[in-house]
Amino acid sequence: EVQLVESGGGLVQPGGSLRLSCAASGDSVKNYCMGWFRQAPGKEREGVAVISRNSNTADYAPFVHGRFDIFQDNTKTTVYLEKNDLKASDTAMYYCAADSGFCLAARRDYKYWGQGTQVTVS
Repeated sequence: EVQLVESGGGLVQPGGSLRLSCAASGDSVKNYCMGWFRQAPGKEREGVAVISRNSNTADYAPFVHGRFDIFQDNTKTTVYLEKNDLKASDTAMYYCAADSGFCLAARRDYKYWGQGTQVTVS
């Protein structure tokens, strides 16, 4: 099984930056699409950004508008989400997800999920 552990969340002022990390382990995980989703209170979970691990290509949700960057380390064991110019509307629980399917931020049926890390912009 694939295990995903998020870290890096916290409280940040508007306009500030955070880097979220997702440490992944498990068979074939280096070949899986991985990325980030978020869910604010009372709202549906939405995709933020995903990365195709072998081709190293990213897909971003339209609301990102260039503020976020997803990337992986050289060993493909950790995926990051660099978040800049944070806004109050970015406040949410951020989840790491992975599976072997097509790597699109609009997909919502990823197989593996982490426990989430809270980001509060205030």
